[in-house]
Amino acid sequence: MREHVRTRFTAVAIVVAGALVTLQGQAPPQTDQPGTFRFKSGVELINVTATVSDASGRFVPGLRREDFVVYEDDQPQTVTHFSAERVPVSLGIALDTSASMAGDKIGAARSALDRFLYDLLDRDDEIFLYRFSDSPFLLQGWTTDRQLVTRALGRVAPTGGTAMYDTVAEAVPLAQTGRNAKKALVIISDGNDTTSRTPVGELKQLIRKSEVLVYAIGIDGTSEPTLRRQPMPPTRQPPRLPVPMPFPPRRTPGGLPEVDATAQGLFPRSADSDRVNVTALRDLTDDSGGRTEIIRDPRDLDPATTNIAAELSQQYYLGYPASGKKDGLWHAIRVDVRNGAYRVRARRGYMAN
Repeated sequence: MREHVRTRFTAVAIVVAGALVTLQGQAPPQTDQPGTFRFKSGVELINVTATVSDASGRFVPGLRREDFVVYEDDQPQTVTHFSAERVPVSLGIALDTSASMAGDKIGAARSALDRFLYDLLDRDDEIFLYRFSDSPFLLQGWTTDRQLVTRALGRVAPTGGTAMYDTVAEAVPLAQTGRNAKKALVIISDGNDTTSRTPVGELKQLIRKSEVLVYAIGIDGTSEPTLRRQPMPPTRQPPRLPVPMPFPPRRTPGGLPEVDATAQGLFPRSADSDRVNVTALRDLTDDSGGRTEIIRDPRDLDPATTNIAAELSQQYYLGYPASGKKDGLWHAIRVDVRNGAYRVRARRGYMAN
């Protein structure tokens, strides 16, 4: 009898083991049900966040998976994951607290960020806060407690230089550890980087390897001189051109965005290092699918942060299977909408590591 039971148990174990092997070899089920879209790291599934707007810049709601066409290296891809639902955000904030932010700027930043935290974000969103002057400093790690962030903001005192690149180099990896599917970083600064040691080419590669949406708000007003700067004689400056709409620039025939001085490892320094470097900010944000917004007055920080919060709440999520290449190269992504009247902003590619 015991031998009979032992034989039956062995047979059942073999069947169960075989079933487990079969299940492990299958791809995970795919679904478009709200709340089930999942970002995945690496190259198993390429995740793309897309912002779609009309000619007036208004968000376009109600699109379906069939309305999108996704290309990788100019080859059409099959979108297997799609969602138009608002999902919680893991959001980092990097605030410039250099000497030039003293006065109205830091006051407006505190006010705008408080409204951003309490009125515009969802209660399930988590936040961290960096400040930066001569070096980065993490004021508050991941939390959903808005009071902790508000108290941290109240302790900042503008002083010193601007280590923006060093701060982004620390903040992007921290943002990548967020618990929520969507991850973003918002940078607020009024000047050019003056003290960072992070190589810019390395920083751009770091952003490209992540799935963090990087946004920047640049305050391009007249800044107060810092104590360590000597007055410079006036120089003749070229006229400042209006900042273009935050959509992808022209592309090369191969589908890659046109490169600038960043490709050689340098951000161009603005002629006046106290003025915000628009080119540098756009180089930090645009590959990620985020954008740069330039304002002329500190009072415009509130509508600028409102625009970013609205965008984070009104985006589409698309995923397609990776090719399996782990060649360490940059693979360009392009997202189109079948309605040619609409414009799309999304991450421009990924590093296949």
